[in-house]
Amino acid sequence: MGYVKPPAADVLKGMFIPKLSGEGATGDAIALLGALVMPHNLFLHSALVLSRKVPSSVHGVNNACRYFLIESGFALFVAFLINVAIVTVSGTVCSAKNISDTTANQCGDLNLSSASFLLKNVLGRSSSILYGIALLASGQSSTITGTYAGQFIMQGFLDLKMKTWKRNLMTRCIAIAPSLVVSIIGGSSGSSKLIIIASMILSFELPFALIPLLKFSSSSTKMGPHKNSIYIVVISWILGAGIIGINIYYLSTGFVGWLIHNNLPKIANVFVGIMVFPLMAIYILAVIYLTFRKDTVVTFVKPVKHDPKAQNNMEIGQSNSNELVELEHIPYREDLADIQLPE
Repeated sequence: MGYVKPPAADVLKGMFIPKLSGEGATGDAIALLGALVMPHNLFLHSALVLSRKVPSSVHGVNNACRYFLIESGFALFVAFLINVAIVTVSGTVCSAKNISDTTANQCGDLNLSSASFLLKNVLGRSSSILYGIALLASGQSSTITGTYAGQFIMQGFLDLKMKTWKRNLMTRCIAIAPSLVVSIIGGSSGSSKLIIIASMILSFELPFALIPLLKFSSSSTKMGPHKNSIYIVVISWILGAGIIGINIYYLSTGFVGWLIHNNLPKIANVFVGIMVFPLMAIYILAVIYLTFRKDTVVTFVKPVKHDPKAQNNMEIGQSNSNELVELEHIPYREDLADIQLPE
């Protein structure tokens, strides 16, 4: 960034004023959204709480949540800076007025395989090697988070328990095997298309992780005194509605546009429409069902308001039964102890 010197005003404008131009820009934006947020990481960030022993009082849990917020927020902020650097460098180089015809052609087909030329003027011939190392590091980071999320889901939701090496082998094979097959068959171009398609699928999956998480964390019958504040609830639902709206808009307009402009026979278009339109309707209805579904299960019972003793017991983390037994820590998942997370 110091070498290409992107204009600060344009960078700030691009951050806060979204603008899409060019063919396929909407699809790339949706793929970028899915790749940045990733539904499995929503589960992973929540599951990190289970890896540490937390004092059982309301104050202790609130402090733990605050520290987890700082940790994940710092990590996401660093990721944000990296993405800003990537976008601004490529945008500044490719939008320059005095670029050569070769650079202009490379900018016209910019993908993971060809993007190393952006660093060539700074790093010389070693740019492609360092760029490859950076891609490998980012791939390892993404694979690790996906593997951890898979382990939490296997143990927490599905209650599947197995030896560590078997679980690691299984989750890594599920994550890597399809990409490896596509890379071997399709080469670099196939891998680039796979990344876009997989990221778009992640974006379409976001509502099924985001909506239950928002409803769960905002419910007083689930979270009690630890539920989201009204400000977090409003902001989160506005962002969630925006994500869902963008997905549904692109899903409907993109498919209709493809039906109109493809070269298939009319009878083939009819059969494709008969197959796809019901699936689109099921997707939309499922999102609506998740949003408005009423949850009647109560997992947190508030102590009686006029009972100061019960209120105090809840604050300091004691049982509300007749035999007041103080808990040193909130129960945590013993079977997650072998996952390499900080204690």
